[in-house]
Amino acid sequence: MKKLIIYILFLSFSFAVSAHELSGTVVDENNAPIEGVGVFNKTTKGYTYTNVSGYFELDDISVGDLIVFNFLGFKTQEITISENQLDATIKITLKEAAVSLDQVTLVSKVNALSQFVNVDVKASPVKSSQEILRKVPGLIIGQHAGGGKAEQIFLRGFDIDHGTDITIDVDGLPVNMVSHAHGQGYADMHFIIPETIDNIDFGKGSYYANKGNFNTAGYVDLKTKKKIENNLLSLEAGMFNTIRSVGMFKITEGDKSNAYVASELVLTDGAFDSPQNFNRLNLMARYNFNNREDQDLSITLSHFQSKWDASGQIPQRAVDRGLIGRFGAIDDTEGGNTSRSNFLVNHTKQIDEHSSVTSKAFISKYDFELFSNFTFFLEDPINADQIRQKENRTIIGAETKYNNSLHIGDHDSQFKYETGFGFRYDDVNDVQLSRTKNRQELLERLAFGNIDELNGYGFFNLTYKKDKWTINPGLRLDYFKFDYVDLLSETYDSKSEDKIFVGPKLNAIYAASNGIQLFAKTGIGFHSNDTRVVVANSGEDILPAAYSADLGAIVKPSNKLVLNAAIWSLFLEQEFVYVGDAAIVEPSGKTRRIGADFGFRYQLTDWMYANADINYTLARSTEEPEGQDFIPLAPDLTSSGGISITDIGNFSGGLSYRFIKDRPANEDNSIVAEGYFITDLNLNYAWNNWTFGVIVENLLDSEWNETQFATESRLLNEPSSFEEIHFTPGTPFYLRGKISVSF
Repeated sequence: MKKLIIYILFLSFSFAVSAHELSGTVVDENNAPIEGVGVFNKTTKGYTYTNVSGYFELDDISVGDLIVFNFLGFKTQEITISENQLDATIKITLKEAAVSLDQVTLVSKVNALSQFVNVDVKASPVKSSQEILRKVPGLIIGQHAGGGKAEQIFLRGFDIDHGTDITIDVDGLPVNMVSHAHGQGYADMHFIIPETIDNIDFGKGSYYANKGNFNTAGYVDLKTKKKIENNLLSLEAGMFNTIRSVGMFKITEGDKSNAYVASELVLTDGAFDSPQNFNRLNLMARYNFNNREDQDLSITLSHFQSKWDASGQIPQRAVDRGLIGRFGAIDDTEGGNTSRSNFLVNHTKQIDEHSSVTSKAFISKYDFELFSNFTFFLEDPINADQIRQKENRTIIGAETKYNNSLHIGDHDSQFKYETGFGFRYDDVNDVQLSRTKNRQELLERLAFGNIDELNGYGFFNLTYKKDKWTINPGLRLDYFKFDYVDLLSETYDSKSEDKIFVGPKLNAIYAASNGIQLFAKTGIGFHSNDTRVVVANSGEDILPAAYSADLGAIVKPSNKLVLNAAIWSLFLEQEFVYVGDAAIVEPSGKTRRIGADFGFRYQLTDWMYANADINYTLARSTEEPEGQDFIPLAPDLTSSGGISITDIGNFSGGLSYRFIKDRPANEDNSIVAEGYFITDLNLNYAWNNWTFGVIVENLLDSEWNETQFATESRLLNEPSSFEEIHFTPGTPFYLRGKISVSF
């Protein structure tokens, strides 16, 4: 590798004299620099992005090259290079425009599809923090604990539970919780205020060197706004005693710096017979400084707290016998409370035109308490089977990465690399599983201890472009140190294990034309095991690997239409399954998945946009006989999409759907989790700076089960237990009105 870099450096110096370049800045109509503008050479397929000062530099320019400047929310500009523009410095001013698919250019990036999905995000803004995940093609979510617990996630034939096989970040702040009291990888996104979301970056599979733990099925990175254009006040009110208010206010606004605060309050009883008494409070403050030359600094403070009651998952037989209705409860004392406070610093330093250093540092304080009853009176016919899961956590982390691009010299060639290192340390105290009664009385501690988990890592990512080919090899190294102190032991009992994981990646992209991109991706990722399981198993099988590969294409036959298709496979060395009655994560063997993805995005008119995705997966255990090898709750067919309208007079809105097919709930498919098809509607009318809206969830009032599990349980006075579907009912027709004003 060292010899290769020296050779490339030699070539760059040797040919520098003969190469031409185009450089300049991109600004908006207020002369403010725009970061992240795509600068694409349609002739050579070369591309770059503007940096923190709006500056760009595009190598290998020749007379007649067609250069495109695009950024969502701005009108695309094109220029044709003339003789006097070779090695020139120019200034491009972009004008604001309604979001449209033609504002995105297909470039040779490993995660190119996420750029087009951002049109989905902008065209139909999300109504809740968890809904942003539904924008990822093929990803389905479900809530099953009164709205306060993290959602259950499904992607690529995985029942990811709350985050076991997907990495989620917000502005570089990790969302997933390792060795969590309720489940490995627990990802609670409720601390995000939907109105602050700016864009989404995602990738399926484990092909990304800068992504580590839990990146098996994929990753999702959310970016929130660095600044807001206007102050905002918004109020929603609707069925089930629901109230939601949002406020976003500028604190300072200068030439080089700005700050704003945002808040959200949500109150609701839900559709359940026993009121949820749900409330959630979110506060966020953001300061951004950009010197318009070489530095960008963002400081973010946020706090989230929530508490709720829940009706839990109910057995089908209780509904069939008329003991309770679909929205009833066997034990309505379930519920919980949680909070999270975050401090995050992001900094970018542009060293020169070709290199930059990006750094982040964060600290989070997190608390969690959850009361559940999955089996009712199976274990304790007198006091019932309620359990309590609780923890107090502090997370500290930092990362620095260096980016550089080198000019190789011959036409149509680019060479870029990224290298970085960082760490994350979780200090989890009093993490416990206890048997309780009525959320008040402690009956027995089943597990009680302190966890310290350290993850140090480094990665190297190389991108080499030659003519129509882009080759992207990468390598990641992760080191884990697991420590657990058992507080139930009569004597001091501390156990420790460590492990190293090496994950290579290799991706290749062939740009057959400006509108056709073929790709092949492969990589090895992993998800870690819970610290308590790691030390109990003496460090064996604690970082199971995921071997994945994708082969597919993205086609943009016109400015108004984008198609994507892929076939893929994923082999996982060890599946994790959440065991409700024991409240633990246990291994369940090796699995294999093969699947196909298809999607389209179509700008029908300037004011109408449509998108749809359909995803199929065949998921099986490799260590069980045929017919006994189904993976519980793994979806095989899902689809989602919608139509959005903007600027029809003063009207805007959208109609969306999501579909999941029937799927096995146990290993032999003798118990089936029913699928569903749900449609949502939103409609808005703008008058001056006021907006009046209507939001309808489950427009057709379908009867559906949002989450389902095959669980063995026993009701009060039942002579024996039963294993069957236990479910949380999906929201019925749910109408809310909304009024907002910007100023």
